[in-house]
Amino acid sequence: MSVTFENLSVADIELDQSNPRIRRFLEMYPDPTPEQVYLALGAGGDGSGEGSSFDQLKNSILSSGGIVQPIIVNRLDGRLICVEGNTRVAIYRSFIEEEAAGDWTHIPAMVHDNLPDESMDAIRLQVHLVGPRAWDPYSKAKYLHQLRTQQLLSFDRIVDFCGGNRREVQEAIQAYADMEKHYRPLVDEGNFDITRFSGFVEYQKPKVKDAVFQHGYSIIDFARWVHEKKIDPLNTVRQIPAVLSNPRAKDAFLRYGMRKAVKELDRPELGTDLRNASLGQLARALTEAVDKLERAEQIRLKAAPEDETVVQLLDCLESLSSLVADLQSP
Repeated sequence: MSVTFENLSVADIELDQSNPRIRRFLEMYPDPTPEQVYLALGAGGDGSGEGSSFDQLKNSILSSGGIVQPIIVNRLDGRLICVEGNTRVAIYRSFIEEEAAGDWTHIPAMVHDNLPDESMDAIRLQVHLVGPRAWDPYSKAKYLHQLRTQQLLSFDRIVDFCGGNRREVQEAIQAYADMEKHYRPLVDEGNFDITRFSGFVEYQKPKVKDAVFQHGYSIIDFARWVHEKKIDPLNTVRQIPAVLSNPRAKDAFLRYGMRKAVKELDRPELGTDLRNASLGQLARALTEAVDKLERAEQIRLKAAPEDETVVQLLDCLESLSSLVADLQSP
C-alpha cells in the first residue's frame, strides 16, 4: 500500500458517497445535480452552522489561490475516490463553473493505492470525529452506526479509531437507531431535524430511560414528545425522572411541555423574611451567595443536573433574563 503526492484533475475525482453528509442528502435526492452536492456538503447549511463554515472556507481558498492541506484520495480500480476533502473538491469545481480567477483544474492530493475499507474508515474517523473538521453529531452517529451494523466493526475497534470511550460510542449508535426508527416516521419528508439528535443521546442515560418505562411510556412516546417540542430545550430531557414522578409536573408536561413542568416541581416554602424582601435585596443576597459558593459545591451541582438547587437556579435565570430584556428594551 503506497502513497504519493500528486496534483490531480478535479474532473477525475469522485466525491465520497460514504461521507454521511452526502449520503444523508442522497437519501432524499437519489440523482443530485452538482449544485445539490454542494448543498449536501454545507453550502446551504443544515441547521448546524455548516453554511457559514463552507462560505468561509471558500473565501479563504479563493483569497489564498489554493489549499494548504492536501486532500486524501484512494486510487481504486482506476477510480479516484476522495476519502477526505470532499468540500474542498466541491469548492474547486464551483470556482471552475463560476470562472473564478486562477487555475482550479487541479488540486493537491495525497494518493493512496487500493486502500482497504478499514483504512478509509480510520481516516474518516480521525479527521471528522476527533479532528479539526468535525461532522455534526447526527452524521457522526450515522457513520458509527454504519461501521457497527454494516461493516461489523467491534466497539473496541471503533474506539481505537476515534478515541473517546465505549459508552459514548454505544450511546451515539443507539441514539441514531432510535431517532431513525421512531422520530423519522413522525416528520414530513424533507423536515427531518437533525438538531433534535441530542435529545435522543440524553435519552440513553439509564435514569431517563428507566423513568420513561417505569411510568408506562416508551421510546415511541419519547420520540413524539421530541417532535411536538414538549421537550424543549433538549437538555431538559434530564428533568424527565423528576417531572414524571411529580403528578402536577407530569400533567403540565403532557399538556404544555417541559418549561411549564419544571415550574410545577415541588419548591421549598419561603420564609416570611424572604417573601417580604424587595427584589433588589433578593438580587444582592443571591449575588453574595454565588460569590461565596465553594468550588467543591459548584462541582457537585455541575454533576447533578436534577438537583433542586440547579433547577431553581435555571428557573431563576429564565425569569431574570426575561425581566432584564424587558427593562433594557427601548
